[in-house]
Amino acid sequence: MKLMKVTEPQKVLDLIATQFAALPGEEIELENAGGRCLAETIHSPEDVPAFKRSTVDGYAIAARDTFGAGEGLPAMLECIGEVLMGQEAPSIGKDQCVLIHTGGMLPPEANAVIMIEETETTGTMIQCFHQAAPGENVIHRGEDLQEGVTVLADGHFLRAPEIGLLASIGITEVNVHRQPRIGFFSSGDELVDYHNRRLEKARIRDSNAPALLHLAAQAGADTSYGGILPDRFAIFLEKSRAMLEEVDFLVFSGGSSVGSRDFTARTMNELGQPGLIVEGISVQPGKPTLLADCGGKPVLGLPGHPVSALNIFSVFGRAVIERLSGRVQKPYTPTVTAQLSRNIPSRSGRTDYIRVRLEKTESSFRAIPLFGRSGMLRPLAEADGLLIVPSSCEGLRKGEIVEITIWN
Repeated sequence: MKLMKVTEPQKVLDLIATQFAALPGEEIELENAGGRCLAETIHSPEDVPAFKRSTVDGYAIAARDTFGAGEGLPAMLECIGEVLMGQEAPSIGKDQCVLIHTGGMLPPEANAVIMIEETETTGTMIQCFHQAAPGENVIHRGEDLQEGVTVLADGHFLRAPEIGLLASIGITEVNVHRQPRIGFFSSGDELVDYHNRRLEKARIRDSNAPALLHLAAQAGADTSYGGILPDRFAIFLEKSRAMLEEVDFLVFSGGSSVGSRDFTARTMNELGQPGLIVEGISVQPGKPTLLADCGGKPVLGLPGHPVSALNIFSVFGRAVIERLSGRVQKPYTPTVTAQLSRNIPSRSGRTDYIRVRLEKTESSFRAIPLFGRSGMLRPLAEADGLLIVPSSCEGLRKGEIVEITIWN
């Protein structure tokens, strides 16, 4: 039997980043761009804000008119009017001010705003009980963005704040990387569609398909499911080749464990050059994972066991989607620290993904490992997250503080 040549997880992630390219860009409306990645660098066409604005409700003043003011000797200013929202501010002279609201435009002669609660009013006269500093309670023109500066770089992932930022400078369309199209196949004669209500003996429902489709959609991909491939190589290859022509990324679930009816590796080498580039990953669970470059398109072979398949796709399938999407910055992964409830054995040279349930304690969390075979879904459904034990570690002791990646 040929021994499996395994690759370290980080090297696989590095391969994904260097072997595959981001998809081409397309112009879309800004309101539809959330969750996509820019395929261009955007520069500001104007200063933001375009005028001096107040950050408080108060009186727009020339700061010099209040120099020397204090509780015993307030500065006396004449209020000559009010700045209406959305309208240009009137001019003020020496020892004059205007009432202004948060976000309002300052008169050209004003360089500070004193808050209403720091003044007293007698008719049109305003008493200021402290001296204002130039720039106090003011956002200056171009303080947020100056004309010509880089607003967002190529590859930036667009969230609600970025959408709002682009709208504020008049951007209505953006060039974003095309949404990846992913094709899924399950394989194995023992599988039946998960819609089947009655099972024949020795058959199991395909639970991986709907779970993986959800993970892919969650990562921002457009998905297509091709059904269950039979253990007959000619049909396996024919359907795989047809699907690969329609998608950017092809995923097989099952068929990557060592065995005589394993067609996944053969298919990968037939679909395009250079073919198979990873024939195993030094992780547990999920060691018999395959990755290929078929004419520039990634093809991933997942283990058939549900826990292995979901764990591997969450790490490496998601990394492929993000590469194709053009995402540059690393995504934020929610984590919490917790105290380990028991010893965890681990073997040096292998990265372990341990499912854990979190329990709230008086001051923190307790991480309770959920052990079970990789074909068992219930422990995964009960898990709140994953404890990743690095390959350099030979186990963890009860009571250690560990970092838990929240199950997405």
